[in-house]
Amino acid sequence: MHGIIAWFARNGVAANLLMVAIVAGGIWSGTSQIILQQYPEMPQRMITTTVLYPGSTPGEVEEAILTRLEENLYDIEGIKEMTATARSSSGTVMLEIEDGYNMSEKLDEVTNRVSTIRTFPPEAERPQISQFSFAERVITIVVYGDLSERELKTLGEQLRDEVSNIPGVTLASLKAVRPYEIAIEVSEPTLRQYGLTFDQITRAIRTSSVDLSAGSVKTDTGRILLRTNEQAYTYEDFAAITVLTRPDGTKLKLGDLADVKDGFDENPIVSNYNGKRAIAIDIFRTGMQNAIEIGDSIKEFIQVKGDQLPEGIYLSYWDDDTVRIKVRIQTLMDSAIIGFILVVLILSLFLRPTLAF
Repeated sequence: MHGIIAWFARNGVAANLLMVAIVAGGIWSGTSQIILQQYPEMPQRMITTTVLYPGSTPGEVEEAILTRLEENLYDIEGIKEMTATARSSSGTVMLEIEDGYNMSEKLDEVTNRVSTIRTFPPEAERPQISQFSFAERVITIVVYGDLSERELKTLGEQLRDEVSNIPGVTLASLKAVRPYEIAIEVSEPTLRQYGLTFDQITRAIRTSSVDLSAGSVKTDTGRILLRTNEQAYTYEDFAAITVLTRPDGTKLKLGDLADVKDGFDENPIVSNYNGKRAIAIDIFRTGMQNAIEIGDSIKEFIQVKGDQLPEGIYLSYWDDDTVRIKVRIQTLMDSAIIGFILVVLILSLFLRPTLAF
C-alpha cells in the first residue's frame, strides 16, 4: 500500500488522470446508469387469487369461494402467511411467499392448484391470479371537455392505448371512470303477462351467455374441438337472448320483455377539471425505466396530441412527480459543488507553498 501511495506521489499526472477517470465515471453513472425514481422499490412476494361471485354476501363468499381456495392452497411449500378476505360479490386469498423460493414457479403452482377446483358456484366468475409487481406512478394525463361520459371514456381508452405505444412507456391505466355495466330490468306485470318467473329469466341469461368447451370429436382426418362462444357483452347480445320458445315456434327474446340498459356502474363518479367533465390516465414507471424520460415523453405527447383533438376537448397533465425528482437531483448537485469548493479551499489553505526569508 505504501508503495502505491509513493508511486502516485512521484507521478502527479497519473494521479490526476485517475481522479478525472473517477469523476467521469461518477458523472456517467449518475446520468445514464442510475434509475431515476421518487421512491425505492420494495420487494413484494405476494400472490393474489380473486374470484368474483356477483350478488353474494360475504358469508356466502366465505363458504363457497374462500373455503375451497384455502383447502387447495394451504399446503403449498414456501407459504409464509395466507390471508383470506370476503366481501360482497368477491373473495380474495393472498399468499406471502418466503424468501428463497422462485416467484414464477410459485405463481404457476398456485395457478395449477386453482384450476383443479370444480366446486365453485356456477355464478362465480373465472379466478384471477396475479403476482404483485412494483409500479410507480410518474404523471397523470387529464382529458376534459364538453363530452358525454361514454364519449369521454371511449376517447380515454383510445389515448391510453396510444400512450402505451410510446417508446419507454409500458403501463398506463384509466382513472376516475365508471366500469361498463349491463342492467336488465323486468317488471312484475310483464312477468305475469307472459307467465314467466324471475328465475326463468336469470336461467335463460346464464345458459345463453357463456363461453363453454364442449369437448372434441374424433374423425378420420383428425380431432375436431367443439366450443361455444356465446358470451354476451353488449345491448344487442343480451336483447337477442331467447327466453321462451312457444309451441308454434315463435321465440320470445329478452329485449321484448325486459328493459336492457347498456351503461355504467350505478355508483356515480364526479370528476371535473377546469369546470368540465374529465377523466385521468395514470402513467407508471416499471423495472429499469427512467421516470424523468417518461415524464418528458408524456408532456411532448400532450403538446402534439392536444393540437389534433376537436375543438372543446383538451389535454393537460397533473401531479407530475418528475418535478420533485428534478428538485432532489438539483439539491444533490448543489451539495456536490459546494463540497468540491470547500475541499479546494481547504487544500489551498493547508498545501500552499511557504516563502523562506
